[in-house]
Amino acid sequence: MSINKDQIEGTLKDLGGQVQQEAGKLLDNQQQQVDGLKNQIEGKLQKKVGDLKEALGDLKDASKD
Repeated sequence: MSINKDQIEGTLKDLGGQVQQEAGKLLDNQQQQVDGLKNQIEGKLQKKVGDLKEALGDLKDASKD
């Protein structure tokens, strides 16, 4: 089991979005909150794509045996 680029980048984007959303709350900036939420969603989707790529790679490797 390995971690791929999409999983790492997706997780980082999600975390960054959480920070951005919280900063928007502290600064009472709705646009910042929305942008943070958008980044979280994009990050979660990118991580899921990475998870799917890893699962497909594992299936491919298993079929070689």
